[in-house]
Amino acid sequence: MQSESSNEDDCLTSLAWADDGIHIALGLNNSEIQLWDAEQMRLVYKMRGHSSRVGSLAWNTHVLSSGSKDSLIINHDIRIRNHIVSKFEGHKLEVCGLKWSQSRQKLASGGNDNILHIWDASLMSSSGGSKHLHRFDQHQAAVKALAWCPYAANVLASGGGTADRCIKLWNTQSGECITSVDTDSQVCALQWNKHRKEILSSHGYSKNQLCLWKYPSVLKLAELSGHTQRVLHLAQSPDGTTVASAAADETLRFWKVFGNSSTNSSKTRMAEGSPLSLLRNNIR
Repeated sequence: MQSESSNEDDCLTSLAWADDGIHIALGLNNSEIQLWDAEQMRLVYKMRGHSSRVGSLAWNTHVLSSGSKDSLIINHDIRIRNHIVSKFEGHKLEVCGLKWSQSRQKLASGGNDNILHIWDASLMSSSGGSKHLHRFDQHQAAVKALAWCPYAANVLASGGGTADRCIKLWNTQSGECITSVDTDSQVCALQWNKHRKEILSSHGYSKNQLCLWKYPSVLKLAELSGHTQRVLHLAQSPDGTTVASAAADETLRFWKVFGNSSTNSSKTRMAEGSPLSLLRNNIR
């Protein structure tokens, strides 16, 4: 599958799988969004609305939310021809993180303006594009890493960039910051453990490591090394036991970090890996 673009500068800048596991949305550097059928390898739909690169995407059933360097969040209903149903306006710089809650009622957005917003899904059909539920300005750098807690519906974790380095936990119902921890490194991505009350973070400057934290104390349980450059992305396996990490060192690594609810071992095994090969790490 390859995006339909003849311009070398119009590279992919984001992607997100739809809930059906068949369709995938691609955000491009030229401000376009493409919807593909991954089974048939067929381009289904092209959508426009942004004026700059689309760096973040998040699905809410049939609605695709997109965040751009133009500072806008656009909500697209892919079922209709006039797909733009609403816009959320609140960021001053690029929207670099988007994540819908499990309930599909709240959207978290992080920006290069160091701001974290919480939006209400009910406003997607209204004209009130700037009516956010909460606006958090406690981070001191860009907010790219976002993850909703799977066992506390209103709890959101966010991570700040190099000048901030903090993981913060928020109560999105009351609007309070529950806790904050300085990780000593740029926070790039976050993933909650589905089986235990833990959260995994990936980092950039200066250590390029992964860290496992206990929830809600945010006590560090383990630090995992192997990548040599920023660990930009994390993705969890369907069974919730394995996490894949993708880094700027051009390696994709698989970590057996979470285990399952019956796993008790805390042993760690490290192995050497070459670029684009499998590196498996067990810590249970």
